[in-house]
Amino acid sequence: MSTYLRQPIRLVAVFLTLVTTALTQTEPRQVARVLERPLQTPDVVNFQLSQYLLAKVPQLPQPTSAGQWSAEAKRLRERLLRDVVFHGWPREWVDAPLKVEDLGTIPSGPGYRMRKLRYEIVPGFHSTAILYEPDKMQGKVPAILNVNGHVGPPGKAVEYKQKRCINQARQGIMSLNLEWLSYGELGHAENRHWFGGHLDLVGANSLGLFYLAMRKGLDYLHQHPAVDRTRLGVTGLSGGGWQTIILSALDERVAVAVPVAGYGSLRSRLERPGDVGDIEQNATDLLAGQDYPHFTAMLAPRPSLLIYNAEDDCCFRAPLVKPYIFDEVRPFFRLFDKERSFSWHENRDPSNHNYQLDNRLQSYAFFARHFRLPDVTAEIPVDAEIKSAEELTVGLPENNLTILALAKKLPRERSGAKLADVVRYREVQVKQAWALDNLKSKGLETESYRFDFSNGLSATAVSFKAIHANATGAAIVLRDHGKKQAQAEVADRVNRGERVLAVDLLFTGDAAPGNSAAYTQMLAAVGERPLGLEAAQLVALAKWMQAPRLRLEATGIRSQAIALLAAALQPGLFQEVTIREGMPSFQHLLDAPVEYQKAPDLFCLDLYKEFDLDRLAAMASPARIVTR
Repeated sequence: MSTYLRQPIRLVAVFLTLVTTALTQTEPRQVARVLERPLQTPDVVNFQLSQYLLAKVPQLPQPTSAGQWSAEAKRLRERLLRDVVFHGWPREWVDAPLKVEDLGTIPSGPGYRMRKLRYEIVPGFHSTAILYEPDKMQGKVPAILNVNGHVGPPGKAVEYKQKRCINQARQGIMSLNLEWLSYGELGHAENRHWFGGHLDLVGANSLGLFYLAMRKGLDYLHQHPAVDRTRLGVTGLSGGGWQTIILSALDERVAVAVPVAGYGSLRSRLERPGDVGDIEQNATDLLAGQDYPHFTAMLAPRPSLLIYNAEDDCCFRAPLVKPYIFDEVRPFFRLFDKERSFSWHENRDPSNHNYQLDNRLQSYAFFARHFRLPDVTAEIPVDAEIKSAEELTVGLPENNLTILALAKKLPRERSGAKLADVVRYREVQVKQAWALDNLKSKGLETESYRFDFSNGLSATAVSFKAIHANATGAAIVLRDHGKKQAQAEVADRVNRGERVLAVDLLFTGDAAPGNSAAYTQMLAAVGERPLGLEAAQLVALAKWMQAPRLRLEATGIRSQAIALLAAALQPGLFQEVTIREGMPSFQHLLDAPVEYQKAPDLFCLDLYKEFDLDRLAAMASPARIVTR
């Protein structure tokens, strides 16, 4: 055939292709019908994440002697305080001398005095406390630090705590009643514990603030001239029980510990989502190599009474946590021949989440026995001596910092850490691409997938392309609220002749568990970084597509961070990254502020300290970054 005949044929073919394409333009609503079909349920993701975390549950060691365990416990204390609790905190703050203001006494009942105290946690951030002093003290007396739980607005004025402190003072014990972050006088909205994620973001482990707040109370008692330093105790309910185990495990000045319904093992948290707790209880890296059974064992040989409630309506039910944090720990006390010093009490009256009379009597008797005081078999009635929250108000400085304000103020100096180390990035591969569904009509061809990765986690996606078009490129589309809302972007890229993969990465859409915030906490606690896991999935899917010219479209701040992170970790993998509805800087998370629960994967320890979005974009070169 001559050249003159071939040219018209080519023109006709091009014309027919253009006409066919014009007649088969993909509409967003056509795409939406495919994207809205669920490909995976939250139960599946819950199971996968639970199995992933279960494999990381640290096992208790099996020491053969008291000396061996004492040496190991010392090593654990030093490492946890240095590398976890005080990670990122200015050393001068950690080692600062105690600063306490005594604001005088308030009217008290018979046998004791009450004193208002205000103390500095870190510069600019103060808390308050009430000291209950025995009226008559002969020689030095024992002391108990009473820490708060999640008691709401009453804070340190909560009824059962006042009764406990008054009774302790009338038994001859110095009793210090601490306020707790987010409650009572510290009840500012910016003190909600979730803002601990913002501390992590700027490079200071949130656990450090909570630890300093309670340790300062112990410092006060330890330095008090009337206190016997060898007889210091700690006790509290719920969050107070958590404070008790953490402080007692890491500070050997605590001689007697009585945590009440405050903690469980990582295994029990995986079994029952209600046991997960707050962000400080699952602090970043806290459970990387050790778990709450380890912390309990670190109490040995010091006298310790674990109190739990049989039918707790909050968390940590006695029969369900006992196997992990009592039964497994008894051998450690046996090494010291102190098995009788390690006690368990299951409360059945009222059996709910409480530190009421039965539990208080148990604690009185235990402290009295180990403080070498007269036996206590009954509680002194003090109902008439209970004071209101207003009467116990100490007062805070007018411009007292909050957790969020502290996160904004903390100095951030880059250390030169590598991005892969900050987000704990490890490559994964697509182990299995399960083809779940397809469509081939009206000019559009789709295939729906669940992707199983080599680390046991999964993502879901739908692949789109025009039937009569030879794909000239490829695109991956991400959206914060899931692929079901990506119909416009998908339709646009398909109509440009591209193959498009609309993806739900881990913690998004079909790949989200029932409670993302619970799992992101636990992942961070065992040393993982959810953001790194998501970036690894995105990189694996990009390689699975085997596209030479791959675009990445991300809508929303979470998708933006994941996209830029993946592009920075794998320069050259993407030709172009387009960002919609993004943020100019990680500073937005602090200034908005963005709540932890709305973007839990973004609150990655050290991320904003070391990197910002502009730096990630520069690291992604030669990829072109487009912001719309």
